[in-house]
Amino acid sequence: MVAKRTTEEPAYILHRYDWSESSLILEVFTRHHGRIALVAKGAKRPSSNFRPVLLPLQPLHLNFGGDAEIRTLKGAEWVGGHVMPTGDALLSGYYLNELLLRLLARDDPHPRLFDAYAGMVRVLASPGSPAAVAPELQGEVVHVALRAFELLLLREIGLLPALDAQTLTFEPLAPAGRYCLVPEGGLRVAHDDDRASLRGAQWTRLQSALDDGAGFPAVLQACGPVMQELRTQLRALLNYHCGVHILRTRQMMVDLQNL
Repeated sequence: MVAKRTTEEPAYILHRYDWSESSLILEVFTRHHGRIALVAKGAKRPSSNFRPVLLPLQPLHLNFGGDAEIRTLKGAEWVGGHVMPTGDALLSGYYLNELLLRLLARDDPHPRLFDAYAGMVRVLASPGSPAAVAPELQGEVVHVALRAFELLLLREIGLLPALDAQTLTFEPLAPAGRYCLVPEGGLRVAHDDDRASLRGAQWTRLQSALDDGAGFPAVLQACGPVMQELRTQLRALLNYHCGVHILRTRQMMVDLQNL
């Protein structure tokens, strides 16, 4: 039998591990194959063509083959288009990668999520460029974009309830009522002790944006006015499904801020 060969597959490197003295194991997010593992033989050698290419948060085209759980990388080409994010934007990129590593199953394609990730990386590389958020939020565009990506991720993998009705009762949302998104109860009426909530009309607007064919840009625009309230609720939901109290990259951000 002839081993399967994939060429010019759009991809991003999520993480890399040492494998032998000269090779690497790569965790890769691809558009048509989802999250996969690749072995890059000889990638650590000074003469390897892979060394300057296999970097995180960079758009790549990969060639790989094999039928095993870990396929073999045959070629890698940098697509270009933007520089590597730096500072807080770089840490935000590592946060995205940790989410994908924890929540995405292997070999489960999510092309719409891949496109949203590509859009998110462009925001991180050029945080002043998107025109999809209000002018007063331009300084917070990375945080707005993170909330948009978190929503799309949860929606794509089936962990986000419908945002236009109460989850347990299926009752429609009152436009002026306050509702809270919680890990084990979905969307419910907000209580006095809830740290954050949104009005029914705001949740419905988010649902409409998720259903919009425009994808990431539409959700990005809808998240702008409710960014702060969403952050607390989405963080609790993501930590719950990741099975942790706090993600490693999030803890790193907190530690750096404390310094």
